[in-house]
Amino acid sequence: MSIDSSAHPITARFSLTKKQFNLNVDLQLPGKGITGIFGPSGCGKSTLLRAMAGLETESKGRLSIGHEVWQDSDQKIFIPTYQRALAYVFQEANLFNHLTVSENLLFGFKRIPISERRIPLEHAVTLLNLQSLMTRYPSKLSGGEKQRVSIGRALLTSPRLFLMDEPLSALDSSRKAEILPYLVTLSTELEIPVIYVTHSAEEIVRLCDYLAVMDQGMSLIHGPINDLLTNPERSVLGRDDQCSIIEAKVTRHSDSDALTYLTFSDQSLKISRCDEPVGAVFRCRILARDVSVCRLFPEATSILNILPATIIGLQTSSTFGEVIVQLELGGCPLLARITYKSASDLALKIGESIWAQIKAVSLLK
Repeated sequence: MSIDSSAHPITARFSLTKKQFNLNVDLQLPGKGITGIFGPSGCGKSTLLRAMAGLETESKGRLSIGHEVWQDSDQKIFIPTYQRALAYVFQEANLFNHLTVSENLLFGFKRIPISERRIPLEHAVTLLNLQSLMTRYPSKLSGGEKQRVSIGRALLTSPRLFLMDEPLSALDSSRKAEILPYLVTLSTELEIPVIYVTHSAEEIVRLCDYLAVMDQGMSLIHGPINDLLTNPERSVLGRDDQCSIIEAKVTRHSDSDALTYLTFSDQSLKISRCDEPVGAVFRCRILARDVSVCRLFPEATSILNILPATIIGLQTSSTFGEVIVQLELGGCPLLARITYKSASDLALKIGESIWAQIKAVSLLK
């Protein structure tokens, strides 16, 4: 996969043996946006993150951000953790309980020379919506509020690299929903690459621009998120979560129909009426199991989104007696999961035009 060289790409190449575990990765990651490190528990995700932070001092390899080298075993270069311009956010917020939110935020900020401060305190407070929390102590904060403060404290060290090790795993679903939009804002408004470790398919789809899938200490595959999600030969998130992501803009609301209209490329989608502002851009998730295909435009149907598409791939799954149909829809990839019998009866062929029926669209907010 090609990576935009203007965004200071990250080289992360490590080998490490610990007891019965071997880490062996060689990654070229983009120097912008959120890169997800995904895989089952024990696959080496956190060990990779610790190696990037310089906490695994016995690791061999190379870590560089653009031309800035933090580790190169061949050149005998190893910058210690405290000298690496990075921020590290863990599962637990780890705030100083005897300090207020304001004092926690200032703890790291004051230790950064004025000339190296790239993120003003006020900007971080506004970005994470911490204004009303500044005089509180951690004991008076919810789990989501604590984690927002933890992220803010890390952000105020003006890092070149942001490492996050399952920062939402200790939160319940409502607290996760509270903090996810702030993580998206961080990645879009600040030019700081984020390496985000998780085993949550929901977080991967909602947050990540790029993805590296790990197992048994190795990187199996990596690339732009939608390229991996729509690759039928490797179901990255598992059968039930197999999906496509489309970025669409809110164009209008219809009170009479109780619908909101979205556009992407030269296509449009309809969803149930929402309160998001016109002009806002969101990710939409479309599960492969919620897409079917037909040769003729259907009439008298309850499905609102029926769009013209082109078949660009067919992948048979003998395990489930299913076929994954790869579609191109307005320049965007889309997956449909249908039965082998349906694919046979329709005699589908690559290159043919078809109608895609989309049963459900999830707006990821």
